[in-house]
Amino acid sequence: MSTPDTHTELAAELMELEAGLRNLRLWSHREPTARALASTEPFACDTLAFTEWLQFIFVPRLYSLAETGAPLPEKCDVTPMAEEYFKANAIEARVVIRRLWRIDRLVTEAS
Repeated sequence: MSTPDTHTELAAELMELEAGLRNLRLWSHREPTARALASTEPFACDTLAFTEWLQFIFVPRLYSLAETGAPLPEKCDVTPMAEEYFKANAIEARVVIRRLWRIDRLVTEAS
């Protein structure tokens, strides 16, 4: 069950994830269109790059849950997709992958 401590730790991990993406210059200054954000495909793979999905969908949604103390999803398993994306794009992103693994663990263990 999620606790205030879990929510606080999740918010901190999300801030570190953002910092990691910024350090790798993978944080965009241009917001995608409303149509792109409305994708129903997993990871919005038809309209967004994985890093855009992280920035504009994943981080804001989880941060909102953490900030309001709302129940967290039963499972989070983003790390495998991140590993594939960064490997396919030859991006050294161990810090980001490690942060995503921590987020996956926090969310999943909170249920």
